[in-house]
Amino acid sequence: MNTRPNSLHAADIAHSMHPYTNMRLHEEKGPMIMTHGDGARVYDSEGKEYIEALAGLWSVAVGFSETRLADAAYEQLKKLPYYHTFAHKSHEPSIRLAEKLVEMTPEGLNRVFFTNSGSEANDTVVKMAWFLNNGLGRPEKKKFLARTKGYHGITIASGSLTGLAGNHTDFDLPAIPVTHLTTPSYWRYSNEGETEAEFTARLLKELEDTIISEGPETIAGFIGEPVMGAGGVMTPPEGYWPGVAEICAKYDILLVADEVINGFGRTGARWGCEKYGFTPDILVTSKQLTSSYMPLAAIVVNDKVYNAIADNTAKLGTFGHGFTGSGHPVACAVGLENLAIIEEQDLMGNAERLAPLLQDGLRQFADHPLVGEVRGTGLIAGVEFAKDGRESFTPAGSMAPKVVAFCAEEGLIVRAVYETVAFCPPLIVTEEDITEIVARFGRALDKALDWAKAEGLV
Repeated sequence: MNTRPNSLHAADIAHSMHPYTNMRLHEEKGPMIMTHGDGARVYDSEGKEYIEALAGLWSVAVGFSETRLADAAYEQLKKLPYYHTFAHKSHEPSIRLAEKLVEMTPEGLNRVFFTNSGSEANDTVVKMAWFLNNGLGRPEKKKFLARTKGYHGITIASGSLTGLAGNHTDFDLPAIPVTHLTTPSYWRYSNEGETEAEFTARLLKELEDTIISEGPETIAGFIGEPVMGAGGVMTPPEGYWPGVAEICAKYDILLVADEVINGFGRTGARWGCEKYGFTPDILVTSKQLTSSYMPLAAIVVNDKVYNAIADNTAKLGTFGHGFTGSGHPVACAVGLENLAIIEEQDLMGNAERLAPLLQDGLRQFADHPLVGEVRGTGLIAGVEFAKDGRESFTPAGSMAPKVVAFCAEEGLIVRAVYETVAFCPPLIVTEEDITEIVARFGRALDKALDWAKAEGLV
């Protein structure tokens, strides 16, 4: 590592505060500095090549250095680099992208509100639910239901919806009324002898019992990722989502699908909600919307939600919410071109076709001494580490970061999420890329096993 006083490494240590980082440890280790990327690969400042098997942060669908997106941004910067969408103002990129999202999302979702990130989007969803219920004369209908290990962002409201201790501790969250229900992971949270159907029934009973206990008249919405991402790539048990949708409809509770990671083919279907057989009242998308070349997120709502909000704006004279960058013309232009690439190159189909290669390739490690479960769908997967069944290594979450470090040595970037290593390669990956991802991961696992044996962990 370069630690010269004038080096980028030294400057980063001296001046940068990194998210999701032990800052004191960072002062000792310093950063891995990426300099450029090409397709599914990125390169660091030392010239080392890596396969980016997490697509940045679950997001670079079309790969790194896609010149069409750079050109789209440049052309829009020359034409109209910025304009807002407040108070009846608009511009073509935001109009066309809203139109495109309505076309691409499930039937019945007809209106779009833009934000700069998934966190802002889910924060806005909470405010929308509160706003519309006040407008409907239901001021007590404000609580949310979410799931333990769900991830919905890090702003005050969205961070409260998130069900991860690391996002709550010492931030004084949750700060809004939210109840976190059992994580829908059969392998991790089923009782001894409980079938998958019985596990699903127990979770649905928990949901309905919670609604009845809290009072349906007090609950505004239920939010969930169809496949949980940052909580460890948790896939739902069969029948779970249709059951949740039925219960929410029964008690007039808004159903919110957080598709920030799941959307645009990631799960092997166009949307996670379509894969698991339900239609939400509100769908949230970001990340792969622009391949994260520009910050952008979108909330797509049905007519019931829109009309309740619109009627209240007529009473009050405005919807007092929005961001300077809401529907930013450059971000929307990049989003439009990104979606054009996804469609033209059939990247959603590519994810579906290559899913068995990734899923089966990783499942060959299911019997490895360090591995508890391999799970996933489409081009998203997780390998959870455990010993003696479901027992985590001590301290909990210690094995996955070690495996991630060995993966980096092998030229593979993945992410540790608690006890799990997550995979989410760009949608443009090839068979050769996935074969190499699996091979590099296998070599890293071998190194991790040698280390664990030396440490007396196995």
